[in-house]
Amino acid sequence: MICEIVCVGTEILLGDIVNTNAVYLSRKLAEMGISVLRQDVVGDNNERLTEMLRQALERSDIVITTGGLGPTADDITRDKCCEVMDSELVLNEKIRNQIESYFVSKGLKMSESNIRQAYVPKDGIVFENNNGTAPGFAIEKNSKCIIALPGPPREMKPMFEEQARKVLEKYSDAVLVSHNIKMMGIGESAMAEKASDLLENENPTAAPYAKDGECFLRITASGKNKADAEKKAEPVVKEVTERFKEYVYAVDEDNIETVLVKLLKKHNLKIALAESCTGGYAAKRITDISGSSAVFDCGIVSYSNEIKNKILGVNKDDLEKYGAVSEPVAKQMAEGVKKLSGADYAIGITGIAGPLSDGTNKPVGLSYIAVSDGDTTECIEVMTGRKDRDYNRYVNASRAFDLARRKIITRYEEQEEKQ
Repeated sequence: MICEIVCVGTEILLGDIVNTNAVYLSRKLAEMGISVLRQDVVGDNNERLTEMLRQALERSDIVITTGGLGPTADDITRDKCCEVMDSELVLNEKIRNQIESYFVSKGLKMSESNIRQAYVPKDGIVFENNNGTAPGFAIEKNSKCIIALPGPPREMKPMFEEQARKVLEKYSDAVLVSHNIKMMGIGESAMAEKASDLLENENPTAAPYAKDGECFLRITASGKNKADAEKKAEPVVKEVTERFKEYVYAVDEDNIETVLVKLLKKHNLKIALAESCTGGYAAKRITDISGSSAVFDCGIVSYSNEIKNKILGVNKDDLEKYGAVSEPVAKQMAEGVKKLSGADYAIGITGIAGPLSDGTNKPVGLSYIAVSDGDTTECIEVMTGRKDRDYNRYVNASRAFDLARRKIITRYEEQEEKQ
């Protein structure tokens, strides 16, 4: 079955809000084996919305809308869905009572306009809204289905999971499962070339993707049920993780900082950071992870050479001889913050984030990242070749986390395997 997603709202077109609904729905539909043909955004305009819905129904079996179910005059989705499906809106007393009770529970007076939300398709399936006032619905006619969901994600997501999914299940021809094998230290083109034989597979499929400073292969399998699809995907996932063993940092994890925090927790370790060009951004990314307080000791932003020397103990002569952006300085930053904090592992990051250089002959995008465990200190040079400050800061933090991950695994998990 083919589906289209139509997100309604002028605020999306203007960029006032980010359209996360389409991403969420596409993923959920893929899991159900329903193919998404298109994603569209349309403003609160009667003619444009009507035309878009008609075209979507001509191309696809299922159309899912989000937004435009509110109480105001520009909330036109329910009217237009009924128009294109030749259905009639009728007042649903149960929904009306629920809306009134919602306002009472909030200690608010309900506006007359809110009654509009109690009008639903006469021949439709009504989805109650347990997190707001706008009900959703499904209309099925002539082998076509249109589903309308509210715009706010906190209302849309539970309504989809608890009610709309049940309607969609009968349209699912198969179940899809996907696994993202995430890598760092290899480029997308090199990854794709090394996996060229796998990219030709039909089931499961393998698709390469690139993100800032990393890339990943998505393995997707189709089966008659989830267990069947997983069985087909498993050997390919295993093959990829083995083939790219030196680059893979996780399968199906959100990001490298989550992986690092979990690894530190697993071995009851703590980490400290000394940052220059990243300006505390690496510490932010770690502390964005829930439960990071168990593993994060401290972060020091040593932007100036004076602070590098006074707080972290970086040698003045080395600062003058090699410059702040150098391997000796990165190593001493890591060793200094480890000594200061007493953490098990410490990271030092120094570089030129850009867009301008630091007044030396060193290029923008050059960085040195060091990780120390007290016994040894490893350092890598990173050269992004970009003058994009945000990109360079992000990549430096990611590479630092990955270097720490590798060092921990080498010391703990590889030794455990040998034993």
